[in-house]
Amino acid sequence: MDKADISWLLVSTLLVLMMAVPGLALFYGGMVRSKNVLSVLMQVLCTFALGLVLWFIYGYSLAFTEGNAFFGGFSRTFFSGMFTPADGEYAMSGSVTELLFASFQATFAGITCALIVGSFAERVRFSAVLVFTAIWFTFAYLPIAHMVWFASDVAPGFLNARGALDFAGGTVVHINAGVAGLVGAYVVGKRVGWGREAMQPHNLPMTFIGAALLWVGWFGFNAGSALAANGDATLAFFNTMIATAGAVLAWMITEWAVKGKPSMLGAASGAVAGLVGITPAAGLVGPVGAFIIGIAAGCICVWGVNGLKRMLRADDSLDVFGVHGVGGIVGALLTGVFNAQALGGPGLDSTGLILGQVWVQLEGVLITIVWSGVVAWIAYKIANMLCGLRVPEDQEREGLDVTTHGESAYHS
Repeated sequence: MDKADISWLLVSTLLVLMMAVPGLALFYGGMVRSKNVLSVLMQVLCTFALGLVLWFIYGYSLAFTEGNAFFGGFSRTFFSGMFTPADGEYAMSGSVTELLFASFQATFAGITCALIVGSFAERVRFSAVLVFTAIWFTFAYLPIAHMVWFASDVAPGFLNARGALDFAGGTVVHINAGVAGLVGAYVVGKRVGWGREAMQPHNLPMTFIGAALLWVGWFGFNAGSALAANGDATLAFFNTMIATAGAVLAWMITEWAVKGKPSMLGAASGAVAGLVGITPAAGLVGPVGAFIIGIAAGCICVWGVNGLKRMLRADDSLDVFGVHGVGGIVGALLTGVFNAQALGGPGLDSTGLILGQVWVQLEGVLITIVWSGVVAWIAYKIANMLCGLRVPEDQEREGLDVTTHGESAYHS
């Protein structure tokens, strides 16, 4: 048991908690119309909480215990066996207690569920959101987390055995959530008046505060994924800083050149794009590679929320796929490139291995897209059958704050 490692992972867990509530909640809340801000805050909070509870009951066990290539077993349901009250003994995971490792990973599970709600914001029944989350969490998040992150000599996860690299969740969190969100935007349908009525963000300072909290919290997300207070954590820490800074400037310059004006919303979105892009690579590339990944994510995600969004014709309300899906894909593929020692990374010792690693990364991306997409479609259909996905048009026009929650964010 290493006290420094435990201390850092405790802090990292709190930082990831801050990313979700309040960070993600404020980031999303500021981008919707004033009549729906409370509904989005509520959806982020409650999907995050639901993810934590399901993780405690069975999620951790299915993701991080021995089983097969796609699911673990049930030996750690309700976190059983992690603490023995009779003698005060804790099960260990490396140099930290398994209880702490499971707590850290719980925040990842929770925030992944919360990310999805941005795609169908302002038009979905609250009950349907919870039903969808429970199904998707069980059959998409858990198997993909097991496939990518569970290492074992007996039965490693499918993608882990193939050598897929994902330091902190490019596939498990961002592509996974981005694809589920995009499917939701199609299944739920466009907002009433989309493309004809103005749907401007109601409070950009709130979005800015959320983005800033996300950036700070993301150091726990990425550097915490080293699971120790060591050199890998410091590498991931700086890479998270420089990639995000590069992405902010890249998005701003690209938007300035294309639209004629640099927007605050664009710069804040650029920060998130950079954070997403560097997530799979954080401790697996050098600083120069991280900087390039950040710039690439910033530039490409501008296209993701504009050109690609128009091509897809999906009302992805808060651009979950355009930023998290696209940024996650960029980061996952470039991890395979800049992991090479010749390009400043700590991994591949020959540039001749880069193409093979990129192919393995692409396999991980494609498997995640298909798996998450299919499970999400089924989960939305089940939620629709059980409680109806979409609120009636009159309730959507009045706003979900009043019609669903009986509250108003602002009073005249």
